[in-house]
This record gives sequence, structure tokens and C-alpha cells, in this order.
Amino acid sequence: MKKLVYLLVLSVSFSFAQTDVKGKVKFSAKIENRNSDTLTIYGPNKFKQEIPVNKKGVFETTFEVTDGLHQFTDGAESSMMYLKAGDDLYLTLDTKEFDETILYTGKGSKECNYLAQKALTDEKFEMELEGLFEQEGDVFKAALDKKQKEDLAKLESSNLDERLVAQIKPRIAQEGMMLTQYYNQKAAAKKIEGTLSASFDYENHKGGKTKLEDLRGKYVYIDVWATWCGPCRAEIPHLKKVEEKYHGKNIEFVSISVDTDKDHEKWQKFVVDKELGGIQLFADKNWNSDFIKAFGINSIPRFLLIGPDGKVVKADAARPSSSQLIELLDSLLK
Repeated sequence: MKKLVYLLVLSVSFSFAQTDVKGKVKFSAKIENRNSDTLTIYGPNKFKQEIPVNKKGVFETTFEVTDGLHQFTDGAESSMMYLKAGDDLYLTLDTKEFDETILYTGKGSKECNYLAQKALTDEKFEMELEGLFEQEGDVFKAALDKKQKEDLAKLESSNLDERLVAQIKPRIAQEGMMLTQYYNQKAAAKKIEGTLSASFDYENHKGGKTKLEDLRGKYVYIDVWATWCGPCRAEIPHLKKVEEKYHGKNIEFVSISVDTDKDHEKWQKFVVDKELGGIQLFADKNWNSDFIKAFGINSIPRFLLIGPDGKVVKADAARPSSSQLIELLDSLLK
């Protein structure tokens, strides 16, 4: 799972739901072209089981688990699995085709193979999402409804542990709601593109205040973020590279924090400690700031691009980590 939109959906959908049942699980794995000499399994209640590879090149151990969803990782790659007391699992895969080659055998393999296959179908649908987000609402809805019906049919016909079915069934609906919400956000954003942007007049970390009008005549790439936001922080190194690439060009980079007033000092310190560049601003009413509400921002990070004339170029712009941003800026800043 590489693209962010569907990855976020899955991260909510497959949180480590659990039961109260505990017991031993026997687990072994043979991984071709492994990324690490230690396989790690994560689970409920901060569960973590590290399994070192043995001299035969096999990961093998027995450990106690709480029945429920878990995740194994090999380096930067990972996959969901369902473990329950009494399972005796053998996993094989080749990291050159990580998701495509995951195969479990033994007791408990049915549930784990289901999750591996679901990851593949989700990944296939993920590849279609970007195009679907650009389609009319009825086209998007039809494709999403078809995917969800297929997911439910597969779930109900796979003869899985009823506890796993009970965990996943409502989450399939949740995936649909989240993707619909994201589609609606993008559709609303497209409607304001080409119109004059709402303005702001926010505290500047370097002193005084900065208005959007102060930057008229230049493109303005805006990062709406907060110090507590993990995905926001993950974009910072990429944003720094983008700022460096376009240094001296007709563009300003503005970061607007929606931290609450109680975290004002934390924001000030964070900007200094992380050596953040660009123009660092603090929204006057966090999420309730007029500028934030004008763009319908209800999740972060969110990126905007304003043109030299003050009109909205992109109300839901690509992230700094996306090559699409570079393509867009290169085309505008020739």
C-alpha cells in the first residue's frame, strides 16, 4: 500500500481489534530476498514479537497472543494477519513481489490468506482511485458500490472465523464512508478553483503578522498543519527539498499551524528546533479560523496553491512528497 489516501483508510479499518482469548501460536516463515534478519509481529495492547532468522534462513518461534488482528513487518514492508490461540502457521513470500507472493499454510492460514488477498484487491482499487476522484459523482459511487459489494461477498463466502468477519464487515462500510468523504472534499475544492482566495492575516513566527495580500504577485504554496500531526511532520523533509528546489523562483512557501492557543509555545519551539523554512504562521482560531473554514479543511495535512493574482489554482494540491507537485510547479514556474 503506497498511496496515502487508501493507506489512511486501511490504517483505520484494520486497527488491532482483539478478543479476550489468549493462547500459544506456532509461527515460522521462509522469506526470499528478505529485507531484514528480524521479522516483527505487532498486535493489540502494544504487543511486539521479534523473530530472528535462524541458520537455515527460517524465522521460527512459538509465542502467546491475544486473538485478533496483527501485523508482521520485514523491514519497511508489512502485511496484516489474524492470529488466534492454537494456530500453527507457515508463511512464504518473496519480497521482490511482496503482496503478490504472500502464502500461508497450516492451521489458521485461511484467515491470513484472506487478509493478504484483500490487500491485493485494495491495492488494485487504489490504482483506480485517482482517476475515479476526477469523475462525476455517479461514476465514482457506482465503482465504490461495486467494490464494496465484492468485498462483502468475498468476506461472507470465505468461511472465516466469525470474530474476524464481525470485525471486518462494519469496516468495509467505514472504508466507503471515508472514501466518499474524501471524494466530496475534492469535489468541493474543485468548485473554488479559479475564484479569488479567502484571505488571512496571521501571526508570523518571525514577528508581526502576514496577510495573503502581502504575497500578491507570487504563487503561494500553503501547508496547513499542526505540531501533533504525524503525517504533517512526515512531509517536512520533502517540503524542505521543494523549498530548496524553487528557491529564488516566483513562489512563496507558507505553513499555517492550526495548533490551539495552549500549544502556541510548542509551535514556536518546534519551528526553531526543526529549522522550518518558508513563512511560518499561526492561525488565529485554529480549526475555526475563517481561512481554514473557507477551504472546508477538516483534516491535515492539507495543501493549497494560490496564484499571483490571488486566485485559487489548487484547493487540494499535491503533497511535497508527490512527484505531481514537482510537475505542477515546473509547468508554472518556467
